[in-house]
Amino acid sequence: MNLIETGRLVLRRWREDDKEPFAALNADPVVMEHFPATLTREESDMFVERIEAAFDERGFGLWAVEADGVFIGFTGLQVPRFAAHFTPCVEIGWRLARSAWGHGYATEAARASLEHGFGTLGLTEVVSFTAVPNVRSQAVMRRLGMTRDPGEDFDHPVLPEGHPLRRHVLYRVRRPAC
Repeated sequence: MNLIETGRLVLRRWREDDKEPFAALNADPVVMEHFPATLTREESDMFVERIEAAFDERGFGLWAVEADGVFIGFTGLQVPRFAAHFTPCVEIGWRLARSAWGHGYATEAARASLEHGFGTLGLTEVVSFTAVPNVRSQAVMRRLGMTRDPGEDFDHPVLPEGHPLRRHVLYRVRRPAC
């Protein structure tokens, strides 16, 4: 599937013209506040290439998201590239431009991604995680029906000891019973 439509959004595969606004989003220090660093244009473009490769390899990935025909960021499913007590797994994630915050787009797009994951892909569980201070993303996780067991919170293995974003919360959601 190359396209998912919701009431207000289009989730689709990436296009070349998404790279410039995505690079701007990834260079915004407010958007990237809960990540170790902003991304350069080259790093951002390489991220898009990895996303597209994941779609080709697994049949799912992080969708480019449009609102009113304008690229606003991504949401979707991916497999984390690090080892932790909850991996291997499928993670749902999102990143939107600041102009798209506060409209419910992250929740709407993520809900469509979960429906695709549980329905089309047949997944039984999806996780999401973020740095402890990222309360906005944690609110989206709760709106999606995800739950947190504080005993499963973890130190992100890619971040060094003492890094202010190292401690992460872990949320889970299981496929709804039919």
